[in-house]
Amino acid sequence: MTRRALRLGMAGGGEGAFIGAVHRMAAALDGEWQLSAGAFSTDAGRNGRTGALLGLDPQRVYASVDAMLAAEQALPEDARIDAVAIVTPNHLHAPMAIATLEAGFHVLCEKPMAISVAEAEAIARAVHSSDRRLALAFTYSAYPLVEEARLRVARGDFGAIRLVQVEYLQGWLSLPIDNDGDRQAEWRTDPARAGLGGCLGDIGTHAFHLAEHVSGLRVESVSADLTAHVPGRRLDDDVSALLRFNGGARGMLKASQVAAGEENGLKLRIHGERGGLEWSQMEPNTLVLRWLDRPAEMVRAGGPGLHDGVGGMTRVPAGHPEGYIEAFANLYRGFARVIRGEAGAAFPGVADGLRTMRFIEAMVDNAGSDRKWTLIGPGETL
Repeated sequence: MTRRALRLGMAGGGEGAFIGAVHRMAAALDGEWQLSAGAFSTDAGRNGRTGALLGLDPQRVYASVDAMLAAEQALPEDARIDAVAIVTPNHLHAPMAIATLEAGFHVLCEKPMAISVAEAEAIARAVHSSDRRLALAFTYSAYPLVEEARLRVARGDFGAIRLVQVEYLQGWLSLPIDNDGDRQAEWRTDPARAGLGGCLGDIGTHAFHLAEHVSGLRVESVSADLTAHVPGRRLDDDVSALLRFNGGARGMLKASQVAAGEENGLKLRIHGERGGLEWSQMEPNTLVLRWLDRPAEMVRAGGPGLHDGVGGMTRVPAGHPEGYIEAFANLYRGFARVIRGEAGAAFPGVADGLRTMRFIEAMVDNAGSDRKWTLIGPGETL
């Protein structure tokens, strides 16, 4: 039987939207997916223009997600979409994901998964009852050298982990562009659409997920400071936290969108009793290993010394830059393979979504209280 590309529908991502275009490029990179339908915008003009620019059949450019789900359900199985990519503001994630799952389609959703733990739990129930799959766009977990770092920690190369430090610095919200018509900034600083956290939900969740993913540890409690530096801004634009991990490790998380001059400075450092590692998203093809008793080492994407399987996450020979789009494509490829029932594939999913939502709520709860520490969990404090 010929192996066909899976058919993808998209919710959101109309003209002018950054992340929708990224999803489309990533989905197409390996030939695993074909964009077949979409409800790109509630603005009819933008919606139609987006579909036309993407070369879609006008009959499959829908006025709403509900219209897309109903129409695609009515198509023969060999013509309808297999999954929907949800690339909307956060407040639409839960209703769209639940409706899509209940209609019998898989979901790849932007992060955070929802705007509350209650919504995230409702999505988890819908995944379970529908027997469909849900993936989350925690892109940084899909870089080849992030996977190499995770495997080296899991193998015990550095001994018992003691320190986990993660920072994610951007500067694009240093000025009040959310009040000046910038559409990307405007919804991210609106509690009704972004949820409880601004910078916290947008990039703090990436930092948190990366720290847990690579260290293999779980954050048990947080001590948080959330700040809005820009006057009048309704959600945080700067985040600092101390972290306590299971097993005794300690950590720090820093995320900011008002670090003027910074671009996309995501960095991770992990240290154990015998050594540690360092990875930076802006130099993603290099992993630095530091040792207590010998000189530091540098591991390169596509080069020698990598674990089996990590090489399959790269697409070009060593020395040819790969980065964000390729890592995003690794998520789409892993998602496709799981949908097809192929072994050995993985992607961030519902458990990751629940963890990050509980992290957001614990951070907000702690920052708004006079308690020193708040456990990550439903209302647990100390």
